[in-house]
Amino acid sequence: MGRITARRPVTKITLGTQPVRRPDTLAVEEPLEIRVGGTSLAITMRTPGSDVELAAGFLVSEGVIAAGRHFRSAIHCGGPGTGGPITGVAENTYNVLDVTLAPGVAAPDPDLARNFYTTSSCGLCGKASIEAVQTVSSYDVAVDAVDIAADVLVTLPDLLRAAQAVFDKTGGLHAAGLFEAATGDPVVLREDVGRHNAVDKVVGWAVLNDRLPLSGHVLMVSGRASFELVQKAVMAGIPILAAVSAPSSLAVELAAAQGLTLVGFLRGDSMNVYTRPDRIRVGAGDRAALSAS
Repeated sequence: MGRITARRPVTKITLGTQPVRRPDTLAVEEPLEIRVGGTSLAITMRTPGSDVELAAGFLVSEGVIAAGRHFRSAIHCGGPGTGGPITGVAENTYNVLDVTLAPGVAAPDPDLARNFYTTSSCGLCGKASIEAVQTVSSYDVAVDAVDIAADVLVTLPDLLRAAQAVFDKTGGLHAAGLFEAATGDPVVLREDVGRHNAVDKVVGWAVLNDRLPLSGHVLMVSGRASFELVQKAVMAGIPILAAVSAPSSLAVELAAAQGLTLVGFLRGDSMNVYTRPDRIRVGAGDRAALSAS
């Protein structure tokens, strides 16, 4: 799988047996610098692959673009310090991506540029304040009339896990998947060492295929539901976010404020619905009961 995985030696220790030295497959993590019109906007740690989707989704999350027509093109550039000793020309490391916006689309405000190091585990690290990420969305998820049957919703974690090809080899990647709420059918899935990157790749796929807003869809993530993942769902017009693990308190607050349905601990045949439970159909007449609770 090229730069998506790497082989490294590991010593396997099991109590009661002799240590064994063997190769292991790891998920690759490398920096990606996102530029817009040649100006650096952000650096994030990610798993190489689907970089254009990642950048497009990131720009949606930051409120720079809101539709496929706003995104013109992107190209990988040579990275710093990679020039050869003879030519001095920078070798293309595929770790710098320069995005060109469509004519008439305003470039990101330099004062809002995320010129800091974003770790793969926390997309919020380095932000000056929570208010800095509460960008006004172009879409109102609160008015989305979507609903989903509970017995369909509980099938999504297994569908997500079954499609994680790189996770099977490494055990070290997060996944985000987009599903049709009406049927539970998968639309697109992406993996990455960073859960926020995986979501950006999904949203970026939608941008490049002119699918925004993603009304009538469910975003399923393999880990916890953070504030930033709720923000990314809202910015892409996704009305339902489901996670196999816990949400943060701030994620619940933002979901409630924006009218997004937030589901956590989606495992087996159970789940916790933290906001807008009226969108989950449990049985005849149960939506009304949930709405009143």
